[in-house]
Amino acid sequence: MKRKIYSLLSVSLSLAVLLHAQSPSRLRTDLVRNTDQVYQNGIPVNETLVNATQKKELYQFAKIYSQQPVFNWELDATIKKMTACQILVASSIQLLAADKADYWDSKKTATQVSRIVYAGKTLQTGKTYYWKVKSWSGNDVSGTYSKASSFYLAAADTADKFSHHPLTAEIQQPVSISKKENGSYFIDFGKDGFSQIILHLTSNTSDSIWIEAAEALESPGNIQRIPGNIRYSKRGLYVEKGTHDYKLVWPADVKRNARNPVLMPAYIGEVFPFRYIVLSNFSGELNKKSVERKMVFYPFDNAASSFHSSDSVLNKVWDLCKYSIKATSFSGYYVDGDRERLPYEADALINQLSHYSVDAEYSIARRSMDYVIYHPTWPTEWSLQNVLLAWNDFLYTGDDGFLKKYYTELQKKILMPLAGSSGLISTKAKKQADDFLESIHMVKDFDGKHGLKDNVDWPQKGAYIGNEKEYGGETDGFVYTDYNAVINAFYYRTLILMNRIAVTLGKKEDAAFYQTKSKELYQSYQSTFSDPKTGLIKDGDTTHHSSLHANFFALAFGLVPADNVSTVIKFIKTRKMACSVYGSQFLLDALYDAGEDQYALELMTATTQRSWYNMIRVGSTITMEAWDKVYKPNLDLNHAWGSAPANIIVRKLMGVEPTSPGSETIRIKPQLGGLQYADLTTTTLKGLVSVSCKRSNTEYSMTVFVPGATVAEVCLAINPEKKKITVDGKPAKVIPENGFYIFPGISSGTHTFKLQ
Repeated sequence: MKRKIYSLLSVSLSLAVLLHAQSPSRLRTDLVRNTDQVYQNGIPVNETLVNATQKKELYQFAKIYSQQPVFNWELDATIKKMTACQILVASSIQLLAADKADYWDSKKTATQVSRIVYAGKTLQTGKTYYWKVKSWSGNDVSGTYSKASSFYLAAADTADKFSHHPLTAEIQQPVSISKKENGSYFIDFGKDGFSQIILHLTSNTSDSIWIEAAEALESPGNIQRIPGNIRYSKRGLYVEKGTHDYKLVWPADVKRNARNPVLMPAYIGEVFPFRYIVLSNFSGELNKKSVERKMVFYPFDNAASSFHSSDSVLNKVWDLCKYSIKATSFSGYYVDGDRERLPYEADALINQLSHYSVDAEYSIARRSMDYVIYHPTWPTEWSLQNVLLAWNDFLYTGDDGFLKKYYTELQKKILMPLAGSSGLISTKAKKQADDFLESIHMVKDFDGKHGLKDNVDWPQKGAYIGNEKEYGGETDGFVYTDYNAVINAFYYRTLILMNRIAVTLGKKEDAAFYQTKSKELYQSYQSTFSDPKTGLIKDGDTTHHSSLHANFFALAFGLVPADNVSTVIKFIKTRKMACSVYGSQFLLDALYDAGEDQYALELMTATTQRSWYNMIRVGSTITMEAWDKVYKPNLDLNHAWGSAPANIIVRKLMGVEPTSPGSETIRIKPQLGGLQYADLTTTTLKGLVSVSCKRSNTEYSMTVFVPGATVAEVCLAINPEKKKITVDGKPAKVIPENGFYIFPGISSGTHTFKLQ
């Protein structure tokens, strides 16, 4: 009898666990997570959203602008396939708790994606709404409802079109405080950060003290005091005798503010990037609670990603680049660091890919994408990058809202009016008429410049060469001609993507047009830039010089004929890192896509002057604007366009990329190079993905975790010496393809692949 009771109890518990597992989690409204979290001056507080909305002068919370928000959620890995969902949206938590909806009951809606657009009664701005969702699994078993989530629908804002979080902050204490011989205190917060200083001081006298904040050291224990792009500030503060609290107020940067930067909101106030503080003329003793900093950033989930491998340099590079994304998000936009605090297309593209890789956050990218469309910068190919940004957004979110909203703007950003009879585009053919420039929102900038100019890489000029590069500047001696190989490589890529965008939006005629144009351009590109004598890509139409840039951009965008790929790769390897931190993004993409994972790994783990390790060696904790000060004397230490390894490690080295919009299907294709082991977690819109690879003399094993209702294609690198293949302990037969064993249709959950 007891055995029957225990058996029934076990069945009941198993059923309860199954039903609980089928309860959706991590709900998002309009791609924004934690929409019910309330903040006060950036600090999370325990206050209900509905109460906070009645006290907007005190609290901050996410603003949802869309009248038809997109709802997303994650499913447990026990759910291999979702067949339907039901969403309830109500005006009160009481109604929702009773499974009632006065605004929208979607009923049981057939769908295989955990994403649905609101289709209920018209939502009213200034109101708080509540929603929850449940799903049906592949065998049509209903799960339980998720926990409720709430969101506030804000009135439309012409200056801020996309739903987003407020800025957040955390109070941080120093990692060390030391008293110097002159009585001053040296304080180290461990990492650079855009922050404010908060003091809790007990002074023996009433007097003025000096506070110096700096990003860098001149020598151990001595801060760098030269004002410039590497930040330093000295401020005086009058302190009263006894115990008091103080907040140092940073002044506005007048020069920067004259250039119309992204401003800090009033609820946060001005911030300054610093790691170190020197406090002098203070009559009292300090501890770690005496001097704190309030570091400001866009909401960031540190647990969303992790990486560790057998290479200690690569691990440090990952940490540097991941932290850079968090630290430089302080304005709520992808900006160029602290110098101008302006979004640039090229910065935004690398920021976007790296942000998606280290944290599944999409709203800051959308705000930045909107900004750069209407505030373009002068480099020709950066205009073209608007299309790359838009396609990445769709691929990672599955939401075509941005594509629909900006389709006509994207058509203008591909610069087709600059095309000549060959189909190639040129900024030197006297086609930059005022109406063309107005169509792409190009106006005179703060230096009085007007119009597009080919960039290739930056800075274009520079005197210092050293033993790691042949030419000055960061363009590898690129020869600028009327028709530029790099510009037209980007143009080709935008035509390919505009075809996909038009297909997505059901614009068949446009799709056919862009497909035809891309094929024509491919032929023109080959006849103009491919050098039949060398097999390399020439810089331009009237030169025989071949730079690193002309070749890796062509390789990255599919413009190198198959017969010439090995020649181009051999040439690329002779140039080493003869590009900037910006160019390295496309160089590494090209190498991994061509199967050159070992050389790409060597570049990422290099300890030369032109390397990410050099940034760490010189004391930066955020990626720098350039490889070293000798190559760009006015560089800054807080530029996330140097963060390429953050996304390259995820997308290429560990090979986790979406293969359909919204990561409904993903590819897991590790290319480890010489690594003995590597472990990664990254988060998609569907949930956590993990990959763990380990190789020994007898075995190569890979364990992956695929999130709920997601299908993966897993690729296992072929080793000719190991031919026994097992999947989850069972023998498997697969056909080799381009150096990999391909396993399609891998379902949610944990799976282990072994090659012995």
